Amino acid sequence: MIRVLSVASEIAPLVKTGGLADVTGALPGALEGAGVQMRSLVPGYPAVMAALAAPEAVHRFEDLFGGPAVVLAGRAAGLDVLVLDAPHLYARPGNPYLGPDGRDWPDNPERFAALSWAGAHLGAHGAGGWQPQVLHGHDWQAGFMTEYLPRMGGAAPRSVLTIHNIAFTGATDSGRMHALRLDPARFHSDGYEFWGAISALKAGLMGADALTTVSPRYAEELMTPDFGMGLDGVMRHRQGDLTGILNGIDDAVWDPATDPEITRFRDPAGKAAARAALRAELGLPEAAGPLCVIVSRMTHQKGLDLVLEVLPTLLEAGGQLAVLGSGDPGLEQAFRHTAQDPNVAVRIGYDEGLSHRLIAGGDAILVPSRFEPCGLTQMYGLRYGTIPVVALTGGLADTVINASPAAMARGVATGIQFAPVTATALRGALIRLAALFAEPRLWTRMQVNAMAHPVGWSQSADAYAALYGRLIQGR
Repeated sequence: MIRVLSVASEIAPLVKTGGLADVTGALPGALEGAGVQMRSLVPGYPAVMAALAAPEAVHRFEDLFGGPAVVLAGRAAGLDVLVLDAPHLYARPGNPYLGPDGRDWPDNPERFAALSWAGAHLGAHGAGGWQPQVLHGHDWQAGFMTEYLPRMGGAAPRSVLTIHNIAFTGATDSGRMHALRLDPARFHSDGYEFWGAISALKAGLMGADALTTVSPRYAEELMTPDFGMGLDGVMRHRQGDLTGILNGIDDAVWDPATDPEITRFRDPAGKAAARAALRAELGLPEAAGPLCVIVSRMTHQKGLDLVLEVLPTLLEAGGQLAVLGSGDPGLEQAFRHTAQDPNVAVRIGYDEGLSHRLIAGGDAILVPSRFEPCGLTQMYGLRYGTIPVVALTGGLADTVINASPAAMARGVATGIQFAPVTATALRGALIRLAALFAEPRLWTRMQVNAMAHPVGWSQSADAYAALYGRLIQGR
């Protein structure tokens, strides 16, 4: 078995703000069948500490960025975890990154430098007799591990950094070098310097032995100015060490035949009951057109402003819209306003059960993201026969087979893609959607294709295992 320590700021189902947690929560189980034993180091947030069963202290830090800390080994929600119990850094309510005022905690650089420091120490020295061969960090919160590793002594594990979203660089003022225990001699373009600032992500991108990201297309996009967020030059420099490995979903949790949150079904015909139940829950009337759903953070990235612009087109075609999400106050207010129409339902906030019922009961799921490293909601849609309408970018392009004339003629289409990411293109996609929905034979064929499309972790787990093996063998 290859031994891997995963280091991440969140992990489902213990703590989750987005797709990162879904990935870090699903990977250990998926990799087990591929010959990989993965343990996960996560911060000791209150929810994590509450879920930790029979913890055993395996290491103590006398001073970890402002206070003592203990690494606890144990089980939580079926996962083998190492929890960094540092109350001065993590014993805080709510979101892992944001204070009660909705802003970043001012000491976030130190909070996640501590996670990287602990990860580097455990990578070099192990914990409780368990020694990883590979350190696998996720996003900027684990980016400093490769800066700290040379100072730890002990073993020299191989390292991987996965980019889930390059837009979050973990940048902070250069005056924080001493506080973050960084070597000033490494503040240069081949180290952690990023446009005159410190960047934890840049440190990891330059220092890790291998880089991965969460879809093949996003790997290509990262090397362009439009998507690289100022790091496209770094990505071109590390191109030979970068692999795009598509995310998967937990297809045991997301299974329309067994999902406890929904009116269950096994084929497209069974969706009718789930759709009726959703309409009843949301107070939507019957309609002639497709019931479109959105489950999303409300941010500029997600392109939801485009949905607001083209909503009249959907409603004029007899369609409906149901939305679940939160984020930008302006978008929240705009969507609340649309709910004055009887064919629109909006729920602001996060509700895991409702997200399942929306995806089960919807006819189509809209994902008009301006950029999307991988995306999971379109995969949930595929699994439930809810046709994805997606922008042609990142993992959306890699997971959905567009209903082009050729794909429809061959009977292989699973959704609708549109480009460029504009209101005009999205409007055209909705017109195509309504036309396909009006053709029951074609629509059912697409639903059957969608539900049969592989969206689990099997192939991706094999790809990660192969990468770890190459690293250990020095290839």
